[in-house]
Amino acid sequence: MVLSSFQSEATLKGTWKFVGGIYNGKKEGATTGYTLRRKYDAIHYEALASEKGYKTEKYETGDYVLKGDTCIDKETFCSQPSKITNIPIHYLYTVKNDTLTLKGTLPTGMRVEEYWTKVK
Repeated sequence: MVLSSFQSEATLKGTWKFVGGIYNGKKEGATTGYTLRRKYDAIHYEALASEKGYKTEKYETGDYVLKGDTCIDKETFCSQPSKITNIPIHYLYTVKNDTLTLKGTLPTGMRVEEYWTKVK
């Protein structure tokens, strides 16, 4: 179809705020006392934690690619010890209204479903 040539390339470009998730079937709300955000460009992201009265801290960076309904995420830096650095993780992703949902299984076996709301 001719329409496919007019579709824009999919990205998560913008800033997203963590609003909760489900981890191995246990629902967790948004973080309290601090805010987690991810800033995406066309192929990279950086994750930031901010708490009132403190300097914003970059705690993770990575690369991503969107293929169909899959987001392949590869953490390239983490300020904490991590078992997933440089390991591609495949998430099913959806963007509905202003909410990004990432759903997948980590190499540790943990099942995750995270919710991020678009800030800008």
